[in-house]
Amino acid sequence: MSDAPEKPKTDVVLLGPPTGDGEGVHVLRAREDRIEAGEVRPMKDGAPIHGEVVKLTPREGAPGVCDVEVSYAPPSSGRAASAPSHGARGKGPPKVATNDYRDGWDEIFGKRAGAQTTSAPQKRVLN
Repeated sequence: MSDAPEKPKTDVVLLGPPTGDGEGVHVLRAREDRIEAGEVRPMKDGAPIHGEVVKLTPREGAPGVCDVEVSYAPPSSGRAASAPSHGARGKGPPKVATNDYRDGWDEIFGKRAGAQTTSAPQKRVLN
């Protein structure tokens, strides 16, 4: 345990040029011990929210530099501190092996040679 006071968390944005469509602004964001590049866009009624909802407060004497206050952070925001490690999920693509998937596979590619129940070979037509 340390008697030193805990450093306040840093969350600052440097505003850059407008986005290609002119509806947002490119930003560099320094939070905790990381620097991230991204975009800030205004919220629109009825439009989905992609990422965090933030409030930017301009700093006095530093045009284009704003303090960030996070109003909403979705559970899947991709923050490194809260993201599960890749080892917890397993490696490789998800395994899809439902009965519907297997039936579809058999319809397209036919059953395995050992799984054939008929003695006569079947003609397979793809199209």
